[in-house]
Amino acid sequence: MSTGSDQREPEHDLSTWPIERLQAFTTDAFTTDAHDWSQLESVRVVAQQHAYDSTQPRDARRHWAELSLLVNRRMRGTGAEGSARERQQDFMLRTWVIDHLGPADENSNWSPEALGADTLAALAFSPSEAAALASNWRELPLKQIRELRRHKNLTAHLELLIGYLQPGPTRDRLLPWIETRQMLP
Repeated sequence: MSTGSDQREPEHDLSTWPIERLQAFTTDAFTTDAHDWSQLESVRVVAQQHAYDSTQPRDARRHWAELSLLVNRRMRGTGAEGSARERQQDFMLRTWVIDHLGPADENSNWSPEALGADTLAALAFSPSEAAALASNWRELPLKQIRELRRHKNLTAHLELLIGYLQPGPTRDRLLPWIETRQMLP
């Protein structure tokens, strides 16, 4: 992305680009390493903003959300912190789409059950393990405090998602996290 006066020019303003151009830009970025992380983050944000635009048709908004998820997933860092940030963004956007545009079980991105399973797969602790550690979190090593914080962030969407989950094991395993995350640093 450019800086200076050319930032305002439509050519450099990603928010003015049609989705097809952003998709091509993104594909090119991952095949040639031609774009830096900040440019890809800009694509992710622009696509997410279009997904939130209530003046657009539902299908177009889902398409924009798909692009945001694609960029986000491809940017996923190799370290735990980067990966956790991108997973949280993924979970929050998917939950928002499910809540505002409706679930779609035929697409795992918009399936509450798939999102619930993905959330469980991202968590290293059980709710009881996290609660036990959180009871004296100030005395824990920094690495464990970060892991508790990661769990808090990765479960931020659950209060909204839980209402979309069918009764069963996934819902039963996620429900305790709503209370547990309030104890986490």
